[in-house]
Amino acid sequence: MALLLVVSNEVAGESSWEQSLPALSLLPHDVAVIAADTDALTAAARADLIVLDGRVNLAAARMMARLFNSSGSTVPLVLLVGDSGFAAVSADWGLADMFAESATPAEIDARIKLLLSASASDGIIQAGGIVIDDQAYTATIHGEPLDLTYTEFELLKYLTQHPGRVFSREHLLADVWGYDYYGGTRTVDVHVRRLRAKLGPEYESLIGTVRNVGYRFSPEPAKRRGDD
Repeated sequence: MALLLVVSNEVAGESSWEQSLPALSLLPHDVAVIAADTDALTAAARADLIVLDGRVNLAAARMMARLFNSSGSTVPLVLLVGDSGFAAVSADWGLADMFAESATPAEIDARIKLLLSASASDGIIQAGGIVIDDQAYTATIHGEPLDLTYTEFELLKYLTQHPGRVFSREHLLADVWGYDYYGGTRTVDVHVRRLRAKLGPEYESLIGTVRNVGYRFSPEPAKRRGDD
């Protein structure tokens, strides 16, 4: 499951994007909507994919594409465009892909999966001083190796891939342990506690607790608070 950031001035807000973008509402991904302005650059840091809405205003979409590219963002850019808008798009937009408004959810989902797979093809994930080599199956914290079990490695990798996002225990069970896992959510708490112990007192707060919600990976460690 990925976080798609839709950058659009044509969508009224979080409460109405399902009606405005029905194809995206049917995908097995989280979707956030933000206005096409400079605030989108900050929000993009937590996204796995950026969807630029160019259905009505291609010029504004192109401006946003230039902003993202000039900011150094490495999050893949995808353009959503009307069927007649393809001819106006060129390579200098810096897009990873584009799809028509009439595209089916299945087609969009397939393209998203290919893009996400390609963006992680080097197998290296870095955040908060943690470096994970998915191909070599190693993890380090500021150069020091971490001795992790398989599940601890997968959990740390998943959290590190989505810095700043809050995941419920149920969400983590589904995406890390898999839907065929029949254990309870307490196993998530146990593994988080073990991960924090292995990160050590200086870096254990990289994995923070959001009370009554779940856990998130925060790239900048902070001192532990009483509710963590």
